[in-house]
Amino acid sequence: MQTLFLTPLDSARAAEILRAGGLVGIPTETVYGLGANGLNPEAVSRIFQAKGRPQDNPLILHIPEPSWLGRYCRDIPPQAWTLAEQFWPGPMTMILFRKSLVPDQVTAGLDTVGMRCPSHSVCQEIIRFADVPVAAPSGNTSGRPSPTTAQHMLEDMNGKIDAIVDGGPCTVGVESTIIDLTCTPPRLLRPGGVTLEQLRQVLGQVEVDPAVTRLMGAGEKPKAPGMKYRHYAPKAPVTVVTGEPSKTAAYIAAHAGAGDGIICFDEFMSLFTSRSAIRPVMDLGPAGDKEEQARHIFDALRAFDHTCVPAIWAQCPDTAGIGLAIANRLNKAAGFHIVEIP
Repeated sequence: MQTLFLTPLDSARAAEILRAGGLVGIPTETVYGLGANGLNPEAVSRIFQAKGRPQDNPLILHIPEPSWLGRYCRDIPPQAWTLAEQFWPGPMTMILFRKSLVPDQVTAGLDTVGMRCPSHSVCQEIIRFADVPVAAPSGNTSGRPSPTTAQHMLEDMNGKIDAIVDGGPCTVGVESTIIDLTCTPPRLLRPGGVTLEQLRQVLGQVEVDPAVTRLMGAGEKPKAPGMKYRHYAPKAPVTVVTGEPSKTAAYIAAHAGAGDGIICFDEFMSLFTSRSAIRPVMDLGPAGDKEEQARHIFDALRAFDHTCVPAIWAQCPDTAGIGLAIANRLNKAAGFHIVEIP
């Protein structure tokens, strides 16, 4: 299969491919997604084949506006409309009870479905042209770091899917927040661009699912993408170091091997580059700018796959705000191999 490389001017063509049952890489504000017609079971199944994705890992349906919720969901609580008014379009997914027209292939057989209204204008245009909800996980080979540029996605999906639409680099850089509204109190299943603090300002009490901070057990069934399996991982093993930034930098400098890869905050780049000119170092962004770190985290992890580093060491921000999402992605990439510096 030849994968077409399309521009935003080709949105109608991308929509035609989706309606015909094809697979299209679509830009969103979070990461690039691997899209299919979410009402076509055969097309959705091809997402799993292209990614090598486990069948029990549910997908998210993307819609262009909140009014579409009623087409695919039932028993929608008032909280959903409140959240939609506050955060949509944007990087937030709501878990709601599905209607029967949503295929089992999307939900992994669950009675619930994740719904999201992305803010990327090209993505919205493609969905409107297609006039169907688009099922779309991140557009990477399963387990690898998510793609935040069209070129990233081409690395993983060239020859496996029909087309990729280049909508520029993603502005958020980590996948959407997932909030489960089918339970009381609501539960955060995956942190993302809409923070836990923001959700609590709107909803009051919000619980954090244990899978945010640990690996799920073999017998546990995920209610949302990214909960159960090791994700976002480069080829080399990752160790995450948490704590006060100057202390974590000093720990990595003392323990990393000469050829190991380093992911660090701006302020500590010279600590590593001056010690060894051959040591690969990736800049995560300033220690105080978590939005910048979120935009860079997958770029940094992916970059090391083009090197021969035997191991990767990563500084990690604290978990306030979007720091919780960054820490979640780093910890999953590391298989929760974490060093905590007091």
